[in-house]
Amino acid sequence: MARNWAKWGHDLYTGDKSYNIVGGRRRYYIIALVAVVLSIAVIGVRGINLGIEFRGGSQFTVTNASTTDQHPAIDAIQSVKADEVPRVSALGSSSIRVQTAQLNDEEVTAARAALADAYDVSDDDVASSFVGPTWGQDVSKKAATGLVVFLLIVMVVMSLYFRAWRMAAAAIIALFHDLIVTVGLYALVGWEVSPATVIGLLTILGYSIYDTVVVFDKVRENTENITEQHLHTYGEQANLAVNQTLVRSITTSLTSLLPVGGILFIGAFLLGAGTLRDIALSLFIGMAVGALSSIFLATPLEVSLRMRDPKIAQHTEEVLAIRASGHTTPVGSDPQTPAQVAVATGKVTAGQHLGNRAQPKRKRK
Repeated sequence: MARNWAKWGHDLYTGDKSYNIVGGRRRYYIIALVAVVLSIAVIGVRGINLGIEFRGGSQFTVTNASTTDQHPAIDAIQSVKADEVPRVSALGSSSIRVQTAQLNDEEVTAARAALADAYDVSDDDVASSFVGPTWGQDVSKKAATGLVVFLLIVMVVMSLYFRAWRMAAAAIIALFHDLIVTVGLYALVGWEVSPATVIGLLTILGYSIYDTVVVFDKVRENTENITEQHLHTYGEQANLAVNQTLVRSITTSLTSLLPVGGILFIGAFLLGAGTLRDIALSLFIGMAVGALSSIFLATPLEVSLRMRDPKIAQHTEEVLAIRASGHTTPVGSDPQTPAQVAVATGKVTAGQHLGNRAQPKRKRK
């Protein structure tokens, strides 16, 4: 298994085996667009399940309960306030969390007593707290500010590092795709959006950019001085870069997703820990989507933007024209001399070039 994996990676790096990812970019654009549209539709229909930190309200935590059934909590709260529909969730195997709209002091006291009776625990086992919506609004505002600043810094740094604004633009577009799809899938699951969720969403920004930068760095290496040869187009060399980093992207993603998946499983199904579950789900979805976008979206987008450069577009046309006419140089050789360039560009044929060699001077009699 390991040997086959290593051979597969070697073949991808040398070009003996290749997947035409850049060539099929329109297909991936359609898939990405459909994913974004469906995510926006899910958000619009189901909405985002904001946690109490963002909407405000009262919260009760029942410990040492003999059961985690939600119905006793619902009945207890509605016995105090009939029109209230509480949000009840289990925390582990012996704790219950109950969230309601803001209750006054009398209603809080009555709700604590009702919950204690419902789960047959003492009043000391029922803790109550109030969370104001201003705290969550402050977190949201700071998260939005951090996102804008992060994107601006990324665009400037990538433009300076790669000396190409198109790479920065493609990375930002792929990043927005990752965010929208992650939020859409989170809304589809229906879990509450807590501050831990926001932290997870901000964390995947760095992961997605890092994965994209690794691929782009190889693209830059492969396409350096691309117009000085006529063996390969810009798109072909960019596609080679994606294939060369494919094994690295897969292994990095798996080694990142496995521990996050373990945290998600433990937090969601074993411990019922809301913070672990919320941050792990956003990380898991974001990392998976970011890994896919760095392979199937970011580089193809960069190639599409690069093809708008007249110099690159003309070079691509020249390479394709040379291939169509059958005037090609040996694979693996880069034309260096003016004569070789003339042959590669089709200005003269290889036969003409050979025929123009200097003839040996005849000795005078």
